Amino acid sequence: MENQNPLETAPVTKLIFKLAIPTVLAQLVNLLYNIVDRIYVGRIPETGSLSLAGLGVTFPIILLVSAFAMLAGMGGASRAAVKMGAKDNDTAEKILGNSTMLLIIFSVVLASVFMLTKDWILLRFGASKATLPYASDYITIYLVGTVFVQLALGLNMFITNQGFTKTSMLTVCIGAVLNIVLDPIFIYAFGMGVKGAALATIISQAVSCLWVVKFLTGKKTILKIRLKNLKLKKDIVVSVLSIGISPFIMQATECLIQLTFNNGMLRYGNDLYVALMSILFSLMQLIWLPLQGFAQGASPVIGYNFGARKIDRVKKAFYVQFIVSIAFSIVTIGMVELFPNFFLRLFTNDTELIKIGTNTTRLFLAGMAVMGAQSACQQTFLALGEAKTSMFLACLRKIILLFPLALILPHVANMGVWGLLMAEPISDVIAATCTTAMFYWQSKKILR
Repeated sequence: MENQNPLETAPVTKLIFKLAIPTVLAQLVNLLYNIVDRIYVGRIPETGSLSLAGLGVTFPIILLVSAFAMLAGMGGASRAAVKMGAKDNDTAEKILGNSTMLLIIFSVVLASVFMLTKDWILLRFGASKATLPYASDYITIYLVGTVFVQLALGLNMFITNQGFTKTSMLTVCIGAVLNIVLDPIFIYAFGMGVKGAALATIISQAVSCLWVVKFLTGKKTILKIRLKNLKLKKDIVVSVLSIGISPFIMQATECLIQLTFNNGMLRYGNDLYVALMSILFSLMQLIWLPLQGFAQGASPVIGYNFGARKIDRVKKAFYVQFIVSIAFSIVTIGMVELFPNFFLRLFTNDTELIKIGTNTTRLFLAGMAVMGAQSACQQTFLALGEAKTSMFLACLRKIILLFPLALILPHVANMGVWGLLMAEPISDVIAATCTTAMFYWQSKKILR
């Protein structure tokens, strides 16, 4: 029966779409967690723009929390997929157990540290005296539910990498739908404002968490969470972290970038520009998360067949992923360039915010058109176990290119806000070009 595993025998293109479509839908629904909060908060009477700006400066902390979920979750799931391909399910289960314990440890440490330092951090993340109360109210409630966020995000990747993509999609859909229902009740009906948005999010994540844990301890899963495997083992922890460090850096550096942009917008603009960045980062996720979802759908196919030494299937899986990803990023950015006001109006009805956002949206997101190539190549390196290469590429776009450009360009010819915005598309194009070229050369050696 093991030889009839569809990851190893089913037609590659059909298999990838079967796995990827639910995962992409799950990522889009997952995006609603953040976007719906911002849509509702941005429309709070009288304080909508300030509340939206306050919510925006909490996002680097939220990204850091999810980065640690990626560290243990994606690192462990990628390792487990390769072990499953090599018919070593016992080791794969040990990886699942150790990853679960890592997620719990990360949750306790992160919640404790941020709870003690939240206001100090928020002020350095771009909060002003006017927006700090809204930011502090939101993040205080969010941090209480850190363990639910960590386990729901991290363990769901193990469900996806076993091929149960419909189940992993339901994990996200259940939480997101609940969030959509609870947001207006808590924000408007109960008059809780941003506190209501945070409470709705945490309740939703708690329900998703329970769903994931129930599945991974039930009868349908191939890999099961067992108490004996929760005890950390050095070799397993090191192997998980060595792979997970790449998506961790991608997410953690996003935290650094948002911190830099929020502070820059406050320095060169005002609170309205900070609110605009909240919208722009949401739109960026609208492009990036489906790309990541498609990559996660292709990852089990690539990882399993690489472990089984079926190189032709690995190559075909990459080609399908690359073509679909680059087509998606080009078409989506084309729509943003043509209709920027449509996307802005999803988040705000503030005419001044829309006015300053029209051309800034076009400029800031232009480079995302080539992110399909970046995502396909970088995520395939990850699926093949090339931790060092994937980590370097994660650093290239954000740390080596974007971070210094965001600090330098505003001072060139006194461009200010426009210099800050230009840093993003310049970094995107250079990073995508380098990543694609590196994959072209190194994949020949890896798959030889």
